[in-house]
Amino acid sequence: MRPDPPSAPHDIPLNWVHGAAPRLLPYGSALFPAMRKAIEQARESIWLQTYIFHTDEAPMGIAGALCDAARRGVQVRVLVDGLGSGRSIDMLAGRFGEAGVEFMVFRPWRLWTDVVQRGRWRRLHRKLCVVDAQTAFIGGINLIDDRYDLRHGWSAEPRLDYAVRYHGHLARQTQWVMQRLWLRTVLTGSLQRRLRRMPGPGVFDTSPNRRAYWQELLDWASPMPDVHEDGGPLRPDAAQSTEAAAPVPETEPGAAASLATLVVRDNFSRRRAIEHSYIRAIHRARERVLIVSPYFYPGREFRQALKNAAARGVRVDLLLQGRIDYRMAAWAARALYGEMLRAGVHIFEYTPAYLHAKVAVVDEDWATVGSSNIDPLSLLVNLEANLAVRDRAFARELGAHVERQLARSLPINTPDRLRTRAPWWLRPFVAVAARAFVALAGGVRNEY
Repeated sequence: MRPDPPSAPHDIPLNWVHGAAPRLLPYGSALFPAMRKAIEQARESIWLQTYIFHTDEAPMGIAGALCDAARRGVQVRVLVDGLGSGRSIDMLAGRFGEAGVEFMVFRPWRLWTDVVQRGRWRRLHRKLCVVDAQTAFIGGINLIDDRYDLRHGWSAEPRLDYAVRYHGHLARQTQWVMQRLWLRTVLTGSLQRRLRRMPGPGVFDTSPNRRAYWQELLDWASPMPDVHEDGGPLRPDAAQSTEAAAPVPETEPGAAASLATLVVRDNFSRRRAIEHSYIRAIHRARERVLIVSPYFYPGREFRQALKNAAARGVRVDLLLQGRIDYRMAAWAARALYGEMLRAGVHIFEYTPAYLHAKVAVVDEDWATVGSSNIDPLSLLVNLEANLAVRDRAFARELGAHVERQLARSLPINTPDRLRTRAPWWLRPFVAVAARAFVALAGGVRNEY
C-alpha cells in the first residue's frame, strides 16, 4: 500500500474523540424532525448556521421552533449566508426580530459590484446546528424542502443528501467553531451590514448588546481549560479539529470502537483541511473508495490519490450528478471523465433526482458527511464543515445507502457515453475558468 507522503500537510493528526454516537439522517425528511425535536427541548442555547434558509413549509417549522425557544429564554443565534439565503433575509429578519432570535447575515450580497469584487465569492457553506452544547447536526442539507430547488422549482423525487446527528465533546467543539465565526462576523461585518441594511448586531453602534459583545470577544481570546471526559469547556486550540494532540491510530480501531472528528475549512489556518482529510483516507484505502459529490473538480494531488488507489487494486467509485443544476459545474466534472476512466476509476451519474450529497466511505472503516463538495469553490474558497467517522456500523450503513443509489444510476462505461459528455475542448476550457474563478474569489492556489 502506498504510504502517506512523509511531510505532507495532511499528516497533521486529527482530534479524534470517542462518544459522539453519530447517527445517519438521509434526506431532510429525516433531519428536520430530529432537529426540530432537539430545538423544542433546548434549555440554554441554540446555534444554527446554514447556506440556504428558505421559506417553504419544512424550514418554517424550524424557524417557528427557534422563535418559541427564544421566547422561553433560550439564547438563539442564527447565521445565514447572504447569497444562498438572499431571497429569505427580509422575512426571516422580521420573524426572528419579533421573537428575540439573534439573526445575522454573512457577507451580504445586494450590490451588483459584489459579482466582481475579489473575495465576495467566499461564502458560508456550512450546515451546522448545536443545541445546549450537547447535540449537534452536520451535513449537506440546507433548510429547504427536499423536493424544491431555488432555480428549477419542485420535483417529484427528493434530491439525494445526508446529515448526521452527534453528541458530547464533538458537539461542544462544533459550538466553539460556530462561536468563533459568529464573533468574527460581528466584529468585521458590522459596517458592511449597515451599508447594505442587513440584520445583525454591531460592535460600533449604540445597541445595548455592544458591551456584551465586546466582553464576549475578550473572553473568546482568553485561554480556556482543556476538554475533559466530564464535559468541561474547550480551550481555543482544541476546536481547531485538525491540529489537536491525539492522532487516530494507524490500525483499525475495532468493531466496537467509534471515533469521530470535526474537519473545518476556513481561509486562515485550515485552508485545505478537508481536502487533506480525503487524500489521507484514500492513501490508506485497501479495498474500496466510494465518493459522492455533485460538483467534482479536484486538484492534481487529489486526482493522483484516486488514480494511485485504482492502480493498486482498490475499487474506486464516483457518484456524480446526472440531472444537471449548474451546467458549468457539470462541465467541470465531465472534463475529468477521460482521465479518471483511463486510470480505472468507475463513474456513475445519479439521474433519478438532483444530487446534493457530499459523502464518502473508505474500506467500511472511514466515512465522511458534510457540506464540502470536491471542487475549487468548496476545497479552496468557502467556509465548510465535515464530520469524519471511524465506525464500522456507521460506514456500512452509509455505504449500503449509497450502493442502493448506485444501482439506480447511469454508469459511464462506453465510449459513446464518454464522448457525448466530454468533447475535446472541455478540459482546457474548464481548467482556465477554474483558475480564473479561484483567483477572483481569493482562494488557495491549487493545480489542475
